[in-house]
Amino acid sequence: MAYFALIYELVDDYIARRGAFREQHLTLARGSHARGELAMGGAFADPADRALLVFRAEDRSVAEFFARNDPYVINGLVKRWEVRPWTVVIGNA
Repeated sequence: MAYFALIYELVDDYIARRGAFREQHLTLARGSHARGELAMGGAFADPADRALLVFRAEDRSVAEFFARNDPYVINGLVKRWEVRPWTVVIGNA
């Protein structure tokens, strides 16, 4: 298993717009977490301009599938996203 970071670049009015899609987004995230794919995730604060979700999976397709099906992405709250392999040095169980 490897780690993959899904990085979102968020729109300027993300906080104001996310309410309409938040429950759908959280349902997707909770399902991924329950399957053992999503290790952790959240938005950066001050400013809330990016978000980071960390996946543990065989390959990057799990994180890519999440992004492509995320209501935040589908509804334009995410300007750009990328998946990057992440080498964990400390804390890797």
